[in-house]
Amino acid sequence: MGGFDDVVGHERIIEHLTNSIRLNKVSHAYLFVGDKGVGKKTVAKAFAQTLQCEERGIRPCMKCKSCLQAISGNQPDIRMITHEKTVISVDEIRTQLVNDAGIMPYAGPYKVYIVPDAHLLNVASQNAMLKTIEEPPSYVVVILIVDNKEALLPTILSRCVTINFMPLPDKVITKYLMEKQMVPDYAADLAAAFSQGSVEKAVKIAVSKEYSDKKERLIEILRDIEEVSIAQVINYARDNGEDKEFFNDMLWVCRCWYKDVLMLKATSDLNGVLFKEEYKYLKKQANNYSFEDIEKINQGIDKAGLRYKANVSLETIIELLVLTMKKPM
Repeated sequence: MGGFDDVVGHERIIEHLTNSIRLNKVSHAYLFVGDKGVGKKTVAKAFAQTLQCEERGIRPCMKCKSCLQAISGNQPDIRMITHEKTVISVDEIRTQLVNDAGIMPYAGPYKVYIVPDAHLLNVASQNAMLKTIEEPPSYVVVILIVDNKEALLPTILSRCVTINFMPLPDKVITKYLMEKQMVPDYAADLAAAFSQGSVEKAVKIAVSKEYSDKKERLIEILRDIEEVSIAQVINYARDNGEDKEFFNDMLWVCRCWYKDVLMLKATSDLNGVLFKEEYKYLKKQANNYSFEDIEKINQGIDKAGLRYKANVSLETIIELLVLTMKKPM
């Protein structure tokens, strides 16, 4: 595999990039913006591979020396910028991009620099890179990949072609999981719903036993929330709370659970329910809670997310959330 065949969805973005090659209007700097795991890096690598393909088409041939090198990650004129800490330092940018950009390509028509997590560039790093983006050699293409473009300086943003990656529809992710990852339909539907539009997260949810076990434990807690003690939930959260992404995922599971409760209370229609196998428990909670109770629980989940971002102690966050779930106030 390789090239654009590895991309899930994003057909309009692929069309835009391939048209830029066909019309000889490739920009010297791109900004790929979107949530983590939505496919930005995959598209960037496929675009870079196409630019360097010896066949000079709008899609990589997958057979030439350059394409084979790109697939193996060894194409000398495609550079993936790496960093060691929580920021991309000015030294790392100068060494890997700024100074290197002055050297002609080894074999291909371009030198493509892909900067994952470019939102981690500090001000000094961005300023060091600015001249390369403002006055690049004709063969240089820089692709900045960001989760949040607000972290970049206006001078950087103004010199890049911005391409926005939207979360993938659940049905696109479900189809990919079933056809490419051989995930059963029920598990694929569940993973897609939890993924929030990220194919990377969907794959992790669908195929990781560790992740699945953690999620199942949370569902057990939600199923028996009236009987579960606050201490039990705190212990569960403490085991996983240092993983920020997982904690946010677990809040998302809670939202999905109570969305099902609300659905059954409002309509009793099982078709719109995600946790169909938990119908008995969902229906019991739907009967026990009023619409106002469910709304307050959802508000409590949102508050838990905000408190977590604000570094409120995990014990306090969980205690307040569980109290709300047990007996909305």
